[in-house]
Amino acid sequence: MRILRTWECKIDREIEKLKRQLNILEGLSAHRTTVLKIIHDVRRQRDKALIKYSKLFDKVFLSPKDFRVKDKEVEEAYRKISLPFVKSIQRAITNIWTYQEHIRIRNVSPLKANGIVLDTLYTPLESVGVYVPGGAASYPSTVLMNAIPARVAGVDRIVMTTPPSKDGIIPPERLVAAKEAGISEIYRIGGAQAIAALAFGTETVPKVDKIIGPGNIFVALAKKEIFGYAGIDMLAGPSEVLIIADDRANPSFVASDLLSQAEHAPGISLLVTFSELLVEQVTTELHRQIAELKRRADTKKCLDKFGVILLTKNIDECVEIANTLAPEHLQIMTQNPRTLLPRIRHAGAIFLGSYTPVALGDYIAGPSHVLPTSGTARFSSGLSVNDFLKRSSVITYSRSALKNAYHDIAEISQTEGLDAHTRSVQIRLQGARR
Repeated sequence: MRILRTWECKIDREIEKLKRQLNILEGLSAHRTTVLKIIHDVRRQRDKALIKYSKLFDKVFLSPKDFRVKDKEVEEAYRKISLPFVKSIQRAITNIWTYQEHIRIRNVSPLKANGIVLDTLYTPLESVGVYVPGGAASYPSTVLMNAIPARVAGVDRIVMTTPPSKDGIIPPERLVAAKEAGISEIYRIGGAQAIAALAFGTETVPKVDKIIGPGNIFVALAKKEIFGYAGIDMLAGPSEVLIIADDRANPSFVASDLLSQAEHAPGISLLVTFSELLVEQVTTELHRQIAELKRRADTKKCLDKFGVILLTKNIDECVEIANTLAPEHLQIMTQNPRTLLPRIRHAGAIFLGSYTPVALGDYIAGPSHVLPTSGTARFSSGLSVNDFLKRSSVITYSRSALKNAYHDIAEISQTEGLDAHTRSVQIRLQGARR
């Protein structure tokens, strides 16, 4: 990991470099032409385009009848995984459901005064598409963290798309997680073509109202391009953690959390501390622990490229840097971590204390691990049940209440040159002609 001392470098410039490194939008433009062609082809050729791009990108030969995963495949998946895994998935679902139900926005009592009734109506989306990436890992947790909040909201139809291996198989862990999460409609389609199919529909894959879930740069760009035809959750970049630690922090804990993000390869690992001794100890621990990892080669490359230690003058500077970078995951490993919480303004998820690693949030705690990356925590939040609820205003006025509002409406609408707006009120107060 690179070590930067804030008093020895132009820290503002270094922070800007880090922000550019975090920003997923920096790398999208190079692939836009490719993604636009994929989207165009799927809109026009529909299933035919899905066949073509599955062969081209996933190296798998599929016909439309192969797209949807059959119930028999899901049943077979249960026979390929262990009972303890199923039990862990079920416990995770319970925790996620409990938390999402706790934070769910509910309809409140109407606001009533002088012939006016103002309501707010929350209604769930009708359909959602969950994209689950392929790659080196199976990602059953991604299934849960996307699908359960949608189910708690009351979404009627949840569709999952996910890329298969070259033999057309989807990892059994992914299928079991989908079944346990209540998803019965699964399609073995990946990449930008899957996003286009969910946004516009094909003969086989249904159109949905909102598309959620992480993916590679092509998936992210496809989500950006189809926004407006369907909703999206966010544009997610590489996973990232920023750790604020003081001189009391356990260096082995700190090192393990930096490595858990680098293990994503790519994953961005940042340590911000004022303790020279901690930096030395963490560096030693990183060398020791990385040798014990199964994916040590990729993890080391990632840490060398995307790992940075920022040595500051004091804890105040640590907080300032954290707020500037607005990380996806913020860990606070200080003697009294909760005392810093009121000063934190921007973070996707905050993990307090030495015994709260990011892995808790990734798998079991309850809040969704779908979080804003690339500094977007400055203006957005992690995925939750409330992202699947639409808010409608409900307005009721009596005749006398409308009369009281008339002069203000007329004053504003006449200033805007919209006299039909004024007349729509006048005609009600004068009495409609029959």
